[in-house]
Amino acid sequence: MKILLVEDDDRIAKPLAEALRHQNHGIDIAKDGVEGWDCATAVRYDLILLDIMLPRLDGITMCKQLRSAGSQALILMLTARDTTTDKVVGLDAGADDYLVKPFKLEELAARIRALARRSGDAKPSILSYGKLQLDSGSCMVTYAGQVLSLTPKEYRILECFLRSPTQVYSRATLLDKIWELDQLSGEETIKTHILNLRRKFEAIGCSEDVIETVYGLGYRLRSPFS
Repeated sequence: MKILLVEDDDRIAKPLAEALRHQNHGIDIAKDGVEGWDCATAVRYDLILLDIMLPRLDGITMCKQLRSAGSQALILMLTARDTTTDKVVGLDAGADDYLVKPFKLEELAARIRALARRSGDAKPSILSYGKLQLDSGSCMVTYAGQVLSLTPKEYRILECFLRSPTQVYSRATLLDKIWELDQLSGEETIKTHILNLRRKFEAIGCSEDVIETVYGLGYRLRSPFS
């Protein structure tokens, strides 16, 4: 999932972002409402974690503006205020859910999964294509039963491929889907990661080229039936 976290308190934002990255989500952080608005209108996010009390532009106003602009991103409000009135205001502004601080990461992860199911975007926890299998619950990837040791970026590249195994992904598309705004990366970075993935397949004894280069277009998984 590509997530925007709009939170002005570094003591909350940094550890939360790091924890979500360990779950193989891509996280961008905005420190106030205006920065959050700029990010949310420039990049297509699956989910926005939005604090209510923000400098320059508060979370309620930002949420209303996003919905008025046609944003379909899931919005989960984060706030320290636990009253029915505050919850109603947030939900009426267009938020999909509301979570009161302090909260445990397990609860946030459960809310994210519930929102995905409710929106109809729930994704299978196990993705398979030929001998390649990815279990998003355990974050484990195997090929013919052999476990692949992957970096978070490598994991997300394979997850992207497995979600649409016949689709060709250009380097620019992979950058947009996987890299975060504060990570300055060029298309050569994708080439390097694809090369590293191919080496890891070789290291576990895979004799076939699992990732196919479609010259002039990009990459996709090679058909296991060819």
